[in-house]
Amino acid sequence: MAKDFYGELQLGILGGGQLGRMLIQEAINFNVTIHILDPDKHAPCRDLCNRFVQGALDDFDTVYAFGKGLDMITIEIEKVNVDALEKLEEEGVMVYPQSRIIRLIQDKGLQKQFFKQNDIPTAPFQLISSKESLNNASIPLPYIQKLRRDGYDGRGVKKIISEADIEDAFEAPSLIEQWIDFDKELAIIVSRNDDGDVATFPCVEMEFNPEANLVEFLISPSTLPFEIQQRAELLAKKIAEDLQIVGLLAVELFLTKDGQLLVNELAPRPHNSGHQSIEGNFTSQFAQHLRAIFNLPPGNTATRSNAVMVNLLGEAGHDGLARYEGIEEILAMEGVYLHLYGKKFTKPFRKMGHVCVINEDREAAISTARKVQQTLRVIT
Repeated sequence: MAKDFYGELQLGILGGGQLGRMLIQEAINFNVTIHILDPDKHAPCRDLCNRFVQGALDDFDTVYAFGKGLDMITIEIEKVNVDALEKLEEEGVMVYPQSRIIRLIQDKGLQKQFFKQNDIPTAPFQLISSKESLNNASIPLPYIQKLRRDGYDGRGVKKIISEADIEDAFEAPSLIEQWIDFDKELAIIVSRNDDGDVATFPCVEMEFNPEANLVEFLISPSTLPFEIQQRAELLAKKIAEDLQIVGLLAVELFLTKDGQLLVNELAPRPHNSGHQSIEGNFTSQFAQHLRAIFNLPPGNTATRSNAVMVNLLGEAGHDGLARYEGIEEILAMEGVYLHLYGKKFTKPFRKMGHVCVINEDREAAISTARKVQQTLRVIT
């Protein structure tokens, strides 16, 4: 990197939620100055950064004004104004991941086309312009409909099981993809710096909340056969190299019942599927992202121990000021690490924190994590 960043680099983060919060916790170790842009005046990062700006992430003028005078910008969410980032890049601000990659990831249809063009295995799909187009779909029922833009944390996804479901389908441009009868959902976190150094974290296995359609439970590392894990890691590396990304990339995959690996979606930033790395790996995903965008060598991604991550979601039927029930009980359990995100208000299925359970005995870690799931609640 052209400029010595020790105490000098001005780093802007678009988004002030939990990912930004955990990035700041690592960035402090690099002694950089952190600027945050977020629309929420109560954003978790507000009081942790050197400068907080309240403003819309998707507004050109707001993002451009925020980025002027900074050395580098990164993101914790993809829903940002890419045109402003492109202009800032032209004017010499380093933007990682690059604006062209954010533009591609923002559109799930472009993601799918990228997979197809680069021989990356994925579920068969069809791009749809409107709800009426579903009546002539080439993908047989049942299938999954996904909005091309603005879907996040399980939102923007519908299961279309029968023709009756088409009435409630999304009207906006979307894609439909074949319903995959998968055995497991997996994730690989991969990093790449500007020198082209690529590193992957060990494969993890995920369980999703069936109602909210977001990760609820994660086990690291996977105990799948080495050959499957190796294929997953090679796929993640190929995608990072095909994209020429600088930064971190989360690659979510399906393992089908006949042993195929199909790439589901990408996220060009730290991701929910890597939170266990804070306690469970020698290098956390947040430190690795910073190493990548600062063009430093990647850290050691090996696991220290078995780690199980539990997402702490807002309870159904609770909407308002957040209260936490069961903290004392779970902190009395062995190997439990609590991360609260500093969100003032809870609502059903909102990500309010996570818990990581560490144990040399994998089954003991899983058992403790299940107890945490049953004990810790976010209510009003």
